[in-house]
Amino acid sequence: MRKYLIYAIMVGLVMSLSRVTICSAEKSKEGVYRLRREKMVADQIMARGVKDEKVLFSMGTVPRHKFVSEDLINSAYEDRPLPIGLGQTISQPYIVALMTQLLGLGEKDKVLEVGTGSGYQAAILSGIVKEVYTIEIFEELGTSAGKRLKDLDYQNIKVKVADGYYGWPEEAPFDAIIVTCAATHIPPPLIKQLKDGGTMCIPVGSVFWT
Repeated sequence: MRKYLIYAIMVGLVMSLSRVTICSAEKSKEGVYRLRREKMVADQIMARGVKDEKVLFSMGTVPRHKFVSEDLINSAYEDRPLPIGLGQTISQPYIVALMTQLLGLGEKDKVLEVGTGSGYQAAILSGIVKEVYTIEIFEELGTSAGKRLKDLDYQNIKVKVADGYYGWPEEAPFDAIIVTCAATHIPPPLIKQLKDGGTMCIPVGSVFWT
């Protein structure tokens, strides 16, 4: 009986030590990613003139590496867009920060995003405003982003799979609207859903309109 008890205790101790080792490794990885985020914010974003403290804080907090595929994790904080499937990309960090700053957001704002993608832009907005509504036309991307955002505990984001051209009329008006995919013109439905005095940021061709 004693041998059995001693053996059980030893196994439990080994298992506990293994868990500690795994946790330490995970913490070490997250520490590396944190340093990469800090460098990204300093070198790619602040250096190019983005100064909004709320935007800088959110960019430095959201784990961008959680929004890319496993094979691209080491490239997550590089100064370039990355593929997320279906011919779509996660925008480069500077563009995300710049467009977010142009919206001039406040903590009580309700924002509509057209083009959820991986969910990264929505996560950045989540740390700045009260509510985020995001629309994705590709079901696979929208479903995946919704699950990812839920798993990461972003509680103030709602995701819908639909054609973003028509916006989200049942939740309008919005204090701000951000369109993350290029458009040939500004969709009239989005203009109607923008609150008086609100701001829209949308890439039309190669020019950003606000």
